[in-house]
Amino acid sequence: MNELTAAQRQYVRRLAHDLPALVHIGQKGLTEQVLTNIDQALTANELIKVKCVAERDERPTMAATIANQTRSHLIGLIGNILILYRQQADPEERKIELPR
Repeated sequence: MNELTAAQRQYVRRLAHDLPALVHIGQKGLTEQVLTNIDQALTANELIKVKCVAERDERPTMAATIANQTRSHLIGLIGNILILYRQQADPEERKIELPR
């Protein structure tokens, strides 16, 4: 997984602005089912928002765990919303073309 440049992160963050949160992490926290849902959403969309109700102290750790488990990039953590991006492996199926 290649690291994104600052310009690429900014571009992806701009694209995520109007997106709704596709996955919600409830009081049960980060379960295998939630990770599966996030992985499926990333496969289908490349760029998603995840809403979590975890305590403020737990959010950065949870965000890093999700990014590692799903092999995605954590683009941002704003309040209780995580922005995740994972580029499609097949260039034909990519929906987002990153700037160089």
